[in-house]
Amino acid sequence: MQSVLNEIVPGKEESNVLKKAAEHFIKKLNSELKNAKAIVGGSVAKDTFLKGDYDIDIFVQFEKEKYKNKDISEILHTKLKLVFKSTSKITGLHKIHGSRDYFQIRQDPFTFEAIPILKIRKTGDAENITDISPLHTEFVKKYQHLADEIRLAKAFCKANKLYGAESYIRGFSGYTLEILIIAHNSFENLMKAASRWKPGIRIDVKAHGVEKLNKSKLSPIIVIDPVQPDRNTAAALSEKKFDEFVKLARDFLHNPSPEFFKQKKFDLERIKSASILRIIPLKGKEDIVGAKLIKCMEYIHRKLKEEGYEVIEHDWHWDDKEAYFWYFVKNKNLPQEKKHYGPPVKENKHLEEFRKKYSHYKIKNDGFRVYVELKRMHTNVNHFLKELVEKDMYIREKVREIKIL
Repeated sequence: MQSVLNEIVPGKEESNVLKKAAEHFIKKLNSELKNAKAIVGGSVAKDTFLKGDYDIDIFVQFEKEKYKNKDISEILHTKLKLVFKSTSKITGLHKIHGSRDYFQIRQDPFTFEAIPILKIRKTGDAENITDISPLHTEFVKKYQHLADEIRLAKAFCKANKLYGAESYIRGFSGYTLEILIIAHNSFENLMKAASRWKPGIRIDVKAHGVEKLNKSKLSPIIVIDPVQPDRNTAAALSEKKFDEFVKLARDFLHNPSPEFFKQKKFDLERIKSASILRIIPLKGKEDIVGAKLIKCMEYIHRKLKEEGYEVIEHDWHWDDKEAYFWYFVKNKNLPQEKKHYGPPVKENKHLEEFRKKYSHYKIKNDGFRVYVELKRMHTNVNHFLKELVEKDMYIREKVREIKIL
């Protein structure tokens, strides 16, 4: 894996530049703060960031007793505007809405995220999940000898679209991967373990047990937060991403190639036999735009099934400017007529309503439900999709532009 590490571990000069940029940002911000202090967080503080990653998390800790009933997001916003109002290299100070608003500041080539939190000593004092982040950093920094193993896990997941707990990704968060490496002591050991995972596997590095675990946050793998025993850090992980990770672990062990750590270029030619939609997404915060795209893709999937098309596989790709949805269907052409089902034959009240609605059709039944045979407007899947994306308002509201290729 040395050849992979050479590609993903930042050199000494790059690390120094990144850390100096963070120190400069913090120094300027702290000059305006009272009863609060800005500190470096995230992968930069843990020294687990990847080469070429210039995103820097800055946590602004407000003294809890002085600020517990105040809007620390708005206070931080005011301070940031004061600090950076005369800085010409800034390309934007953006408020990002969340459970507690935070801010993105771009100073090429760096992107800073300034996150307001309350300073706490134990997790029980937190009023927001972000308040606990410095405790996560403290925990991971105890395992500095595993920094490069963590980098391997992050690069592996990023290359295979498994990285990120956002709702439109539902993959592994950076913190979850850090815990998994700490639990298994190396990337190779993680691959060996993951190749045998079954849904319901539990990772509990501090042996907290599951008694305190929030049962509403279950997922295919339970990764108990070492500093917050009632939290599953992998709660956002989908079954699809879990299954993909397990399969990739098996494939990697069979052939541990550096190719597993390289992001694959999207290839339209590979999916040319599918029905493909090209989308121009809305503008806005990435996770909100992404969530709208994923809802749109699944809505179209559902409409295809309702129309009678058997969807064998569907997926999507999204880069900075455009997205693609694709659907492999068993039969691209369907019969002219389709069965439209009504209520079970024993539900007399609903049956009568169905008969009235479809009085001009012959009512049939399959022994359980009644149905009528309706004519399809479009028997070809691409014709159906073209009509759907041009006229369905649910779809039109979630994208700027969409068309079938």
